Amino acid sequence: LRFSCRRGGGLVQDGGSLRLSCASSGRTFTQYIMAWIRQAPGKEREFVAAISWSGGGTSYADAVKGRFIISRDNAKNTVYLQMNSLKPEGTAVYYCAAGRALVFHSLDGIDYWGKGTLVTVSS
Repeated sequence: LRFSCRRGGGLVQDGGSLRLSCASSGRTFTQYIMAWIRQAPGKEREFVAAISWSGGGTSYADAVKGRFIISRDNAKNTVYLQMNSLKPEGTAVYYCAAGRALVFHSLDGIDYWGKGTLVTVSS
């Protein structure tokens, strides 16, 4: 699997919104659980959100619950992350990730990483 970010990150003000998307070139997209992972400056990578193969199951880190929405369009081999009410602590490089046995709320089971995209939230 390979991923490309069609709509990348950028600069947004505190409280603003941004939508990330990540498209896969593989034909087996529906076999993978998809996730968004982020890495803030000077910090470890951390789980943000994940979505099951069908899209029927989702999970979010507590820090983003109620503000971020993960979704996928299997017909387009694309996963999205709608980020609302962004905060300065959300400044990070965001990565999409895929794994057939990806474990929610962890970095375990990730088979593929997309190219990261920088999101900067100004205060």
